[in-house]
Amino acid sequence: MNELDLNFSEVIRMIENRRENAYRKVNEEVVTLYWEIGEYLSNQVKSSNYGEGIIKKLADFIKKEYKELKGFNERGLWRMMQFYDTYKDFKKLSPLVTQLSWTNNLLILSGAKTIEAKEFYLKMAIKNNYSKRELDRQLSSGYFERYMLSDGKAEESLTKTIDEDDYPNTKILDTYTLEFLDLPNHYTEKDLQKAIINNLKDFILEIGKDFTFMGEEYKIQVGTHDYFIDLLFYNRALSCLVAFELKINEFKPEYISKMDFYLEALDRDVKKENENLSVGVILCASKEEKLVEYAMSRNLSPTMVSEYTLKLIDKKLLEDKLKQISEIVEENNLKDNEI
Repeated sequence: MNELDLNFSEVIRMIENRRENAYRKVNEEVVTLYWEIGEYLSNQVKSSNYGEGIIKKLADFIKKEYKELKGFNERGLWRMMQFYDTYKDFKKLSPLVTQLSWTNNLLILSGAKTIEAKEFYLKMAIKNNYSKRELDRQLSSGYFERYMLSDGKAEESLTKTIDEDDYPNTKILDTYTLEFLDLPNHYTEKDLQKAIINNLKDFILEIGKDFTFMGEEYKIQVGTHDYFIDLLFYNRALSCLVAFELKINEFKPEYISKMDFYLEALDRDVKKENENLSVGVILCASKEEKLVEYAMSRNLSPTMVSEYTLKLIDKKLLEDKLKQISEIVEENNLKDNEI
């Protein structure tokens, strides 16, 4: 590329940046408008004699007098009021909603039940610049519930909390949903690996967009012997290599020593000086928690044992489980305060 081409490239970069800024500004204005309309309707419903009937009256007025205005039918106006009523008491969330499209805001509004879940998806969608399809997939797969139910024992840096800057999407999950692989009833580890590579974009969406793919069957040489890691990624948020070993059966304790060996080789021969220690993920078809607990109890390396499912998990079951755990934690906190 010559000097003139480089100058032209700079012009294109300026154009693209301004276009993106313009889109964001327009989107912010649109969402702010819907917020203000929602606030107006909410106040009118409470104060006027018409009650909720004011919404239909406004929709009919717009339809009759301003036919060119789209999206202001009765259903749309109801959503605007619901949008305002949902977030009005949560001041730290109002700046977030303007950073997302109205479509993605509606997905979160209807797809996330609690305000904590809504906050999670707002931050996650902003951080990862989710499309409608990507956000809809995370909502339907119960990503929030799976995230909160994961303990993230692998390393302190993997256990981010809701108030930290790089939350969410920094924790290695206990359960991954790989419904997009479309594997047959009987498959091998090679089939699983190939399916992941063929659906790499969706796999990275599931494990987190901070993951950058480095290779399959990644070769490491120790002495005169060659070894191959099923999948190797680099995680930008954690600043470390992440090795995935794929197993189509239940977790076995001996998988730990093999992963330890891989991580030691990566840290000695592949990791750069400014990077953190490598992390391992043993991805199994199933795992018995007690077995994993015993196998990991004396293990000091940052390794996580996760399981995968080839079907979407019933979101209601995830919600109920998270609710049960939250109630237990709240009950224990009350007991502690009494003492």
